Amino acid sequence: MKTFDAVVIGDANIDLTVVGANEIPLPGQEVLVDHVMLHVGGGAAVFSLALAKLGLRVAFNGILGDDMYGQYVRAHFAKYGIDTRMIKTSRLHQTGISIAFNPDTDRSFITYAGTNMELRMDQLDLEQISEGRHVHVTGYKGRSNHEPYMAMAKALKAKGVTLSCDVGWDDSGEWYKGVFELMRYMDVFLMNETEALHYTGLDDIEDSMRYMAQYCSHVAVKLGPKGAAVMKDGILTRQGAYPAEAVDTTGAGDCFNAGYLFGFLTGQGVGDSLSYGNACGALSVGAYGGSTGSPDAEALRAFVAGHAQPLKKGVE
Repeated sequence: MKTFDAVVIGDANIDLTVVGANEIPLPGQEVLVDHVMLHVGGGAAVFSLALAKLGLRVAFNGILGDDMYGQYVRAHFAKYGIDTRMIKTSRLHQTGISIAFNPDTDRSFITYAGTNMELRMDQLDLEQISEGRHVHVTGYKGRSNHEPYMAMAKALKAKGVTLSCDVGWDDSGEWYKGVFELMRYMDVFLMNETEALHYTGLDDIEDSMRYMAQYCSHVAVKLGPKGAAVMKDGILTRQGAYPAEAVDTTGAGDCFNAGYLFGFLTGQGVGDSLSYGNACGALSVGAYGGSTGSPDAEALRAFVAGHAQPLKKGVE
């Protein structure tokens, strides 16, 4: 019997959400805004909180600073039952901070990565991490950390855990093709439409998913307002997005991941998992903060039951 349903490896930081900033102040100026809010941010942290709200046993593995923001993140994790014993405390850097302007429109960010810069896959305690029956990893940076990710994935697979990965945006612009090697070790591989098109070099998302199916039998791609698509065992399934009034799109993709993997980890099929993912994404954007609007399991199932959204399936 595993201790955790999922161990999540990746980034955690503070998000400062600035609402009503119609302009960025010039030197010497001051701009008054409607509100500034404090939330837990970072893709891995938002995913962990959303998954824990759904009732799964979650542990977080990352690095926080020895500061008030690090304490805030730990306390927020504890509030939702997330185990924090795998989190390391650093005195080299402070906990990261990201400032988001106008989250309801075209967001702009100022980010200090902080302790997240210190996380290394080759320094993880894999024996401790394998206490989870599933491991979700983030922070893949292509060529710069490909080999440590490969070694980690191979070692964890050998320990009998299932794996998922959300690659995120490639800041280098290379879109390293080694990602397809990493896909071979993943039970579920997640990305958004833009990332999928960049990695495959193709112009059509369904063509991209057919291409990636050569390397991973289970790929989920987030399509923003168009919903999401999944290629599993040669079958392509698409579902449109649920209606939502967006006030803050921060963390919507991470909440989709949580809903989708909640379905996967509770033995649901692609259709139900896709509905859960899209529902979590829709509920997320209705509140400020990455995970604030994410539901518990009862609210999730009630939302899906009350909002019919057809699935489109086809054999590829």
